[in-house]
Amino acid sequence: MAYLRFLMLLRALLLLSIVWLFSILTGACQPPDQKHLKSGLYKAKVTPGIYQMDRLVSYLGDKRVGLIVNHTSMIDNIHLVDTLLAREVRLGVIFSPEHGFKGTAYNGEEVLDGEYLGKYPIRSLYGKTRKPTTGDMNKIDVLVFDIQDVGVRFYTYASTLHYVMESAAEHNKEVIILDRPNPNAHFIDGPIRKEQFKSFIGMHPVPIVYGMTIGEYGQMINGEGWLKNGIQCRLEVIPIGNYTHSTEYILPVAPSPNLPNQRSVLLYPSICLFEGTVISEGRGTNRQFQVYGHPVFDKEHFSFVPESMSSSKYPKHEGLKCGGVDLTNLDTDEILSWKKINLSYLQDAYQKFGVNGRNDPAEDFFLKNGFFEKLAGTEELRMSIIDGKSEEEIRSGWEDDLSEFRKIREKYLIYPE
Repeated sequence: MAYLRFLMLLRALLLLSIVWLFSILTGACQPPDQKHLKSGLYKAKVTPGIYQMDRLVSYLGDKRVGLIVNHTSMIDNIHLVDTLLAREVRLGVIFSPEHGFKGTAYNGEEVLDGEYLGKYPIRSLYGKTRKPTTGDMNKIDVLVFDIQDVGVRFYTYASTLHYVMESAAEHNKEVIILDRPNPNAHFIDGPIRKEQFKSFIGMHPVPIVYGMTIGEYGQMINGEGWLKNGIQCRLEVIPIGNYTHSTEYILPVAPSPNLPNQRSVLLYPSICLFEGTVISEGRGTNRQFQVYGHPVFDKEHFSFVPESMSSSKYPKHEGLKCGGVDLTNLDTDEILSWKKINLSYLQDAYQKFGVNGRNDPAEDFFLKNGFFEKLAGTEELRMSIIDGKSEEEIRSGWEDDLSEFRKIREKYLIYPE
């Protein structure tokens, strides 16, 4: 008996040794290092709403489905259209936003209708119409919206959602939003859009950066009565898993041709204001929204030459050497830490433009077509830059409005801060 007990003990020790050795070799018994912690490898994976595919398919049943999608509508490496077709969902009409179904059209380019697999129609919502027509709505029973937004008022995907919801309400169709993380959800900043500056790049009275996912934003469109005549659509949001507004989320797919990486996405709220000025924001380069400059600026330290390319046709100062500022060395963690729009770039460019021999920088700097006001949503920002107000003074002018917006926003939040 003693001999048998000895053999059993020896066997147990041998098994423990094997487990211990395997743990050492694989690193399983080692604590996560800081690099892994920062990368999120030891955090729960953030899962966009599209990952709840069983729930979606069950909900769709045998309904005829309209999809509002583009190149970002992916689950892993498979497009939502292909996923649903493989699940034998009845696909009716595909709708595409600005930049098109494939996400290759340059900014402002009219997107034409097309087809998928030679069988399924693709209707452009950035061409002859920006709202699904009665003819197309009669071919479907429910709409599914799955597009990656960046959480900035003048980024047009939220405007497309508005018109989709409006058409759905008018035709008694339901909209399902497959929610996705907002890479700029960690702060709220900028002036509230005034009614006289309403446009497709500013549909709603919200700040430039509103701190909401596209699903939360859709609920706000409905709840605040922003659709025509205050109508509401039947809306279902399939939420993101393991997500908060402070969760850093690196987009797996570039959301549009001129936001090629995380740095450009995070700088976009600050640099895009240059679109309403004579200053280049980097379109026509491979550093879009990561540089800014003008031909009259000093070229000794940094310069770039905008050229026409597929992502940017006819950029500002095409073929001209622009002096300017290079932001490509900015660490994304630093940009995230700002938690605000960086107005110093706009102030810096205006000051340099005036210093470089302009007779009337106030007249020449801002485009005369009023596009800057549409971007800002107000005329006060332009006047504040001209008057030389400090960033603190400018920001104080919209704090009361932001406080009121936060109260409205809170009613529609799905995720914690």
